[in-house]
Amino acid sequence: MKTSRLTRLREAMDKAELEALFVTNGYNRKYLTGFTGSSGYVLVTQDRAVLLTDFRYTAQAAEQANDFEVIEHQRKIMLSVKEILHKHGIRRLGFEQNDVTYGTYLSYSADLGDVELVPTESLVQKLRMIKDQDELRIMKEAAALADDTFSFIQTKLKPGVSEKQIALEMEFYMRSRGAASSSFETIVASGERSALPHGVASDRLLGTNEYVKLDFGAYYKDYCSDLTRTVCLGQPTDKHKEIYQIVLEAQMHTLANLKPGMTGKEADALARDIIKRAGYGDNFGHSTGHGLGMEVHEAPGLSYLSETVLEPGMTVTVEPGIYIPGFGGVRIEDDIVITDTGIERLTYSDKNLIVID
Repeated sequence: MKTSRLTRLREAMDKAELEALFVTNGYNRKYLTGFTGSSGYVLVTQDRAVLLTDFRYTAQAAEQANDFEVIEHQRKIMLSVKEILHKHGIRRLGFEQNDVTYGTYLSYSADLGDVELVPTESLVQKLRMIKDQDELRIMKEAAALADDTFSFIQTKLKPGVSEKQIALEMEFYMRSRGAASSSFETIVASGERSALPHGVASDRLLGTNEYVKLDFGAYYKDYCSDLTRTVCLGQPTDKHKEIYQIVLEAQMHTLANLKPGMTGKEADALARDIIKRAGYGDNFGHSTGHGLGMEVHEAPGLSYLSETVLEPGMTVTVEPGIYIPGFGGVRIEDDIVITDTGIERLTYSDKNLIVID
């Protein structure tokens, strides 16, 4: 599988007129090589694929990166890179401009001498947007673990329990069932705090007749899931029901109409237009969704700024919300994959307003 990723990368390099690419981003390194160590660099030419690492990881790299030549690099990484490039007569080297600081660029440039550094943007990330079958299998397992966690945590929600305790219960549940960690810091936001879009768990105790917003995911076999559900602890008021129903309608409408060929901007409008018509446009300040994979936020985005065209194999979240300061907020989020004709859901937790007495 890593061989096909190399083939696709070389095709992208050829279009960008690059003889060589130096990969410094850790997620991109893992995607291309399968190497899980914390230190390493990838150098790809049209003829060679090299993983450079230090003495701590050479044995591990040789075991994990089967399609790569493993080299223990010199103290200055670019001196090892320079040797390889000069051996093949390569004078231009692409680098990941969003992953290299200006200071590091100056250091690389000084060490490379007559080799020109050429900035590139998201060559590997663009490959990562389209998930292969192995990736989708893992992501379905990660999503199923999130669904299971939501079912479990409903039994723990009761007045007087702190948000932090709920978050701890969720994380322990996910880890005890195979997750390496949570995908991000778990959000448990209750009562008026549910109006905070990213209100991570606090010491606040759950009350009655209020929303509890849960946003969480499992980091599982190097891939993320991301699920949000909002429940009502105690009896909901008419306003609780109204806000929830608007968000649910926006989310379901988006899921029903999302398809390949749309731009991220067009996808965002599916949810945003419904919330605007209901009079809550100013209370929905984030994008409708984001890409999901090795990182919990990656390309493509379902945003009013995104002109990226959705293609089969892309995995994204769909998560509209309404947030009213002093009252509370609702977000409903699912993970989906774009198919040839529409979408396939990866998360299946109940989305009707759950009332926990």
